[in-house]
Amino acid sequence: MYYNGMSFSRKTMNEETISLEKTLQREINLAKNIQSKLLNASTPTFEKGEVIGSSVPARLIGGDYYDFYPLVNGKIRIVIGDVMGKGIPAAMLMILTRGAFRTAAESKSSPGETLSSMNQALFTDLRTLKSFVTLFCADWDPESNELTYANAGHNMPLFINGETGEVSEIPKVSGIMVGGLKDQSYEEKSVRLKDKDSVFFYTDGIIEAQNNEGKQFKLDRLKEVLRNQYTNEIEEIEKGVLASIESFTEGAPQKDDITMVVLKVSYEKSDITSLNSPVINV
Repeated sequence: MYYNGMSFSRKTMNEETISLEKTLQREINLAKNIQSKLLNASTPTFEKGEVIGSSVPARLIGGDYYDFYPLVNGKIRIVIGDVMGKGIPAAMLMILTRGAFRTAAESKSSPGETLSSMNQALFTDLRTLKSFVTLFCADWDPESNELTYANAGHNMPLFINGETGEVSEIPKVSGIMVGGLKDQSYEEKSVRLKDKDSVFFYTDGIIEAQNNEGKQFKLDRLKEVLRNQYTNEIEEIEKGVLASIESFTEGAPQKDDITMVVLKVSYEKSDITSLNSPVINV
């Protein structure tokens, strides 16, 4: 075989192709490791609660995102998000999203302000790439026992009553996805949590997980799993949800990343001797 007066054997070309494929695979694995370390950084400890997160990408690397940021006032800021797209492009946008969140969390006093700042920082890049990110941001305040939150086009988290196991969406708050429109303000709401209550944050890869027959996991099934897990510690809740998805899908390839964050309130180490019932501040 000749090209521009040079001779190449098919064997040489095959060897170069194999070498290129191996290099690409190494780089993808490196990107996977980097993303895994960023997503699985040390989990913060804080008063009156625990938090845990996990993410299972549909491909080697994904575009889902969650993060925790301890604030100087004793609050913990939680964020979960879903970048439009899959694979390496979505993973790159996820890294940008993480940077924007960390920067905003340092300087902004509330979840709504954090989302506004992130939208301002990411808008131009997301528009250029014709992409967007859905995000849900919340602050847990152990002093007031309140979870204050804002939403940018994401699924509303689920509230798990620590006494009855009843599962329901927390009061809805709307907001446009990050990258959708410039100069956005995001409404905030609060829910007061009592001892043993939990909040389950998730991406739509959970409820849209499919089995081999094309049936979806769906929200009702997720609620039932959480009802059955409500007395468990957060690690067991996380494992229970993942096990239920795995059992339902029976190894079927998934089209979307599966990501969750569990916040569970615990007053056991506090000096509080009497607790009030949950109060929703709308």
